[in-house]
Amino acid sequence: MSDETIEPAADVASSHTTGRIEIVGRVSGRRRWTVEQKLAILRDAFGPDGSVMAAVERHEVGSGAIYTWRRQAMSGALGGVPARPQATFTEVRISEPPVMLPAPPAEVSADARTAGQIGIELPSGVRLTVDGTVDAEALSRVIGVLAR
Repeated sequence: MSDETIEPAADVASSHTTGRIEIVGRVSGRRRWTVEQKLAILRDAFGPDGSVMAAVERHEVGSGAIYTWRRQAMSGALGGVPARPQATFTEVRISEPPVMLPAPPAEVSADARTAGQIGIELPSGVRLTVDGTVDAEALSRVIGVLAR
């Protein structure tokens, strides 16, 4: 990008001011932006504390170009930017849970049933008999309720 200063042939004078007029403009028509430059401008426009208007003024680029670059970046068309995965929907079918059949009872001999049993007698006179397979937490809750 080159800037050109155009000076009038003579100084311009008016009844109020005298001075020189400078016109600064771009000589080339279209500017070419690299992907890195476009991404930097997008960060400036849409990043934390970003402003599209401030980016337009700071980088001398049109707001339409900024929004086009953002759309390209979000779709993955802007080189060097991975496309964000799009949301997809999947069909889900809800059915009744499968019926679980209880396991067949294991054959336990009479001696094994009485071996390892614990007899508990509470002060209220209630007696409990449990074997070694009892759930300790469940037994604790039962005893807590019965002891009241």
